[in-house]
Amino acid sequence: MPKLLVTGQNGFVGQHLLAHLATHRSEWQPVTATSYDLLDANSLDTWVSATRPDAVIHLAGQTFVPEAFRNPTHTFQTNLLGTLNLLQALKRNGFHGAFLYVSSGDIYGQVATELLPIDESLLPRPRNPYAVSKLAAENLCLQWSFTEPDWRILIARPFNHIGPGQAGSFLLPDMANQLIRVQKGLQPPQLLVGDVDVSRDFLDVRDVVRAYLDLLASGQSGEIYNVCSSVERNIRELIMQMADLAKVGITLEQHPDRLRKAEQRRVVGNCAKLRAQTGWQPEITIMSSLRDVLQDWEKRNS
Repeated sequence: MPKLLVTGQNGFVGQHLLAHLATHRSEWQPVTATSYDLLDANSLDTWVSATRPDAVIHLAGQTFVPEAFRNPTHTFQTNLLGTLNLLQALKRNGFHGAFLYVSSGDIYGQVATELLPIDESLLPRPRNPYAVSKLAAENLCLQWSFTEPDWRILIARPFNHIGPGQAGSFLLPDMANQLIRVQKGLQPPQLLVGDVDVSRDFLDVRDVVRAYLDLLASGQSGEIYNVCSSVERNIRELIMQMADLAKVGITLEQHPDRLRKAEQRRVVGNCAKLRAQTGWQPEITIMSSLRDVLQDWEKRNS
């Protein structure tokens, strides 16, 4: 069975990817993570030489936008130079397989309403150091696709994720946590929110990992793919749908500490290219995702 090396195995997406491989019929055998550091070439050489992977999904990186503003140098070192270190370690160890770089839909920046839905042909205009670092790493990977023609190098641009196991610092898990606390009588029936009158494109993390595996199977080298639902959803409406699922009556209270006016009012992607070239399509409904997130936070609060 061919070996799949996954960086960032302990992260939100990485854990779901490994769980999918463990519970679904798959052609891939995941490589067990050892101690490695993207900024330490020797540790990467040790990992790659010991495992000899046939394919790679590169998830690891510095992904927190506020941290990218606080420490852009570390963000660039991890996301750009870390990716270069990994590519070079693979080359030194005779790699000739598929390499999927997981970028971000954040690289598109602020997009005018008339240009929605966002497709891969839209010129990126990143507006924070994190997005700049991801776009730079994309270009690095594309360069390698030209100079290493016997590799298959693909780029995924995922939009917003949702699903059980996501950190409470993200908006919908935060709302789920507050709803469960209301349900248990641990806080009054007011949810503290920021700017919720915006729309985003949410895709269940389990559909995300299936998209990555489908890209490994049939994506084209040197190509970029949006990974999204292609459905625009209003944040306020999603919160109220979760409240209905939790069977609690609540009001939303904007809190000054959370009120950071979103520059981008509407976001929706176009995943037609991913669907056409791989046959992938979302399977998990938004209501199932919201229900699973609530159940996850019910367990965490028990």
